[in-house]
Amino acid sequence: MPQQLSSKDSSLFRQVVRHYENKQYKKGIKTADQILRKNPNHGDTQAMKALIMSNLGQLEEAFALAKAALRNDMKSHVCWHVFGLLYRAEKNYEEAIKAYRFALKLEPESQPIQRDLALLQMQMRDYQGYIQSRSSMLQSRPSLRQNWTALAIAHHLAGNLTEAENVLNTYEETLKTPPSRADMEHSEAVLYKNTIIAESGDLERALEHLDTAGKRCSDVLAVMEMRADYLLRLDRKSEAEAAYSALIERNPENSHYYDGLIKAKAIADTDHKSLKAVYDELVEKFPRGDAPRRAPLDFLEGEEFRAAADSYLQRMLRKGVPSLFANIKVLYDRPAKRDTVQELVEGYASGNVQTQVNGSSEAQKTGDKTTFEASTFYFLAQHYNYYLSRDLHKALEYVEKAISLDPKSVDYHMTRARIYKHYGDFPKAAEAMEEARQLDEKDRHINTKAAKYRLRNDQNDKALEDMSKFTRNETVGGPLGDLHEMQCVWYLTEDGESYLRQKKLGLALKRLHAVFNIFDVWQEDQFDFHSFSLRKGMVRAYVDMVRWEDHLRDHPFYTRMALSAIKAYVLLHDQPDLVHGPMFANLSDVDEEERKKAIKKAKKEQQRLEKAEAEKQDLKKASAANAKGADGEVKKEDTDPLGTKLVQTKEPLKDALKFLTPLLEFSPGDIRAQTAGFEVYIRRQKYALALKCLLAAHAIDPSHPTLHVQLARFRLALNSLSEPLPEKISDVVLNEFEAILPKSTNLEDWNNSYLTFHKDSVDHVRAALSTRLLLTPAAKAECEKEFVSTIDLESTTLEKAILGLETLADEWKSDAAVREAYKEKAHNKWKEASSFISNQS
Repeated sequence: MPQQLSSKDSSLFRQVVRHYENKQYKKGIKTADQILRKNPNHGDTQAMKALIMSNLGQLEEAFALAKAALRNDMKSHVCWHVFGLLYRAEKNYEEAIKAYRFALKLEPESQPIQRDLALLQMQMRDYQGYIQSRSSMLQSRPSLRQNWTALAIAHHLAGNLTEAENVLNTYEETLKTPPSRADMEHSEAVLYKNTIIAESGDLERALEHLDTAGKRCSDVLAVMEMRADYLLRLDRKSEAEAAYSALIERNPENSHYYDGLIKAKAIADTDHKSLKAVYDELVEKFPRGDAPRRAPLDFLEGEEFRAAADSYLQRMLRKGVPSLFANIKVLYDRPAKRDTVQELVEGYASGNVQTQVNGSSEAQKTGDKTTFEASTFYFLAQHYNYYLSRDLHKALEYVEKAISLDPKSVDYHMTRARIYKHYGDFPKAAEAMEEARQLDEKDRHINTKAAKYRLRNDQNDKALEDMSKFTRNETVGGPLGDLHEMQCVWYLTEDGESYLRQKKLGLALKRLHAVFNIFDVWQEDQFDFHSFSLRKGMVRAYVDMVRWEDHLRDHPFYTRMALSAIKAYVLLHDQPDLVHGPMFANLSDVDEEERKKAIKKAKKEQQRLEKAEAEKQDLKKASAANAKGADGEVKKEDTDPLGTKLVQTKEPLKDALKFLTPLLEFSPGDIRAQTAGFEVYIRRQKYALALKCLLAAHAIDPSHPTLHVQLARFRLALNSLSEPLPEKISDVVLNEFEAILPKSTNLEDWNNSYLTFHKDSVDHVRAALSTRLLLTPAAKAECEKEFVSTIDLESTTLEKAILGLETLADEWKSDAAVREAYKEKAHNKWKEASSFISNQS
């Protein structure tokens, strides 16, 4: 039975609650202890003390005290509510919801419990439960607009558009006086209701509602855009034309408005004359605008294109617009246009500039001749550096000319660095980008570029040194700690991939886990917005955010990070000695005595690195003791800065599932995810799951090179099982796989047929050679010889040649002589590439 408190102790308990609400945690604990000295088994006080302790970071002790509170008073809604709050703090949302539900049974009218339950239901996308919670909250406080809006959102996200609209209508009917135009919350609710009507497909009614209610909305631009869109979709062309014209008047640089105007005018894509007339009229109306001048280049052909491109290019080059090539390069997928642009700009570079500008008889403006020449050379450098028109020798020649005219231009030096990167000379590219950075040390963009190029050249310390120029270096962990706190995903990913290339798996996994945790933080950060967005009334942005969060882990950065992490764990499984350091890569043939010596040496090196890291942390200890993050919380020191604990895992493939499972769930159409899944599952001998990945990959691209090798590996694995598969699994696996690669297939003939069909593709040829090596290990020397000869194929690019070198080293375990022969042949083709510089030289 719960203890009854005296009036004095009841007053103290209320003080505990106030101290907690005011974040006066030490006072709260002191007051709670005062109550517990007289009433040691008072559950509510124990629960409140536990809640305060959790906010002080003592979560383990808080859970123990909360459980004691529940034992003392199982029927206290406070104890159950606190128990739910503790689970929420631990991110265990399922258990938190259970505790909230129990608390709500004991105190059905409690607004705080209902609110906390509703927020968690939204976080877990339990829309039906969220509808129930919001309905209860609305019945309790129908005067609060937030409750009506929240219930409408609950129905909307659950797919009940009619119910969502009815909720908003009901609230509007309760209003005695119409809100003013300055009422932002009402304005947003009106537009939100309009989007619901439009989503239901009733565009006519959506337009009527917008015309009626939109006049009082403060977001005028949104109203104009929605109205233009509805009119166009309703095929009311003349009104849509007027609507898009008004939008263009407002913003002449928005290309989407021009697209809408053309559709409203019902001009066919093939009617170039009419299209050109429309844009010419807009150029006259907006003489300083870029969009109406640039748009005709997309559809004009032949001499018309040449004249328009000539006018546009000269105008932009005279202005010295650095982004000109970025604006033009989308035309390069049509070779005729690419060649025309090249011919025109080459003509400018040689002094052949027409006297007509913009189609008039106006004489050529003298302007700044140096700017025009430098911009022309810069454009040509980018043109010849672009993959669809690549000639790196010319690109370098032109960028040097541009630099000679303007030695202080950061853009020109950056382009030179990119050219060296495409040459494959990563050290020189990093050096050139560093020179560009030094020209403008206050520019964050060029700073990040310099750091990125350092990482691509595996200069991790120098990259961090560059980044430190724009970080808060007094925080815990120094520059790297600040990059973690600022969630600098690109840097952590690049850093992790660099360490992975160097086979420093501990540091690689450390960085990749950090990116994984950042995605978790983004997932959790939405929690606060479930209440904040309703308070502020920004419901349209909130719904967009919720839908974006639903697809968070199909983001390209997550895919890239997860694939790298899976690769690291698979490598760690295949070569367990890599736990001792990169010198153990490909040392499987070394005798046991040499191996022990190497391990001893590696351990000494590890101890040296850990000692150096500890000394570095000690130097920062004084300033870091009270260092706080952006959220005001004291940040804990990293106890495993080198990733030693991560790399010492006993089950690397099990750890890889942490990255693989979301990858397969959210990016099932990415063949890289499916092939990575196969690599994990085949090693774990999960044949059904491995086959599932194979079938998914086969549905995406049946002739994919990686898939071809994996099909052969799976067939060989089934043929050499030490124990037969369970009957149920065996039937499914064999029947499904039989449809792709029947057991009766002669694998050598199948592989030779694949090689013949794809003989001109370097990726497919190498896949066929890898498969031949699997089928006939004795033919390794012959396969290696043919593999080296793939350098001569026209489809072999520098990037694919570098991947080929990795294949020889990591997959084929070829000896040094073969790798040197491959490097020598590749070096003859790409003389500047740093990856093919012989170790002997």
